[in-house]
Amino acid sequence: QVQLVESGGGLAQPGGSLRLSCAASGFAFSNYAMTWARQAPGKGLEWVSEIYSDGSDTGYTDSVKGRFSISRDNAKNMVYLQMNNLKPEDTALYYCTTYFNGSPIRGQGTQVTVSS
Repeated sequence: QVQLVESGGGLAQPGGSLRLSCAASGFAFSNYAMTWARQAPGKGLEWVSEIYSDGSDTGYTDSVKGRFSISRDNAKNMVYLQMNNLKPEDTALYYCTTYFNGSPIRGQGTQVTVSS
């Protein structure tokens, strides 16, 4: 069974940090690029960051460049999103996603709330 399970969300103050984790199972994780996406209240799903299957390249949406860092550990089937200098506009439900057999899959999400 293909599964992605996110964790690490919570409440952070502006300027604070959180580290999101995603545990993958049921597929050959090291063969797949992985993506973090987010959905703010009342808005659509937004691509945040992506990492190649071997971790050799990464990408970020402009609003998080220089603040967020994506990484992965293929030995542990894990992908991470280190989020620094958080802003209220980062408040959203964050999902770990990939494409499996041509279809997008994602976990249940982890809520990140940035507020003073």
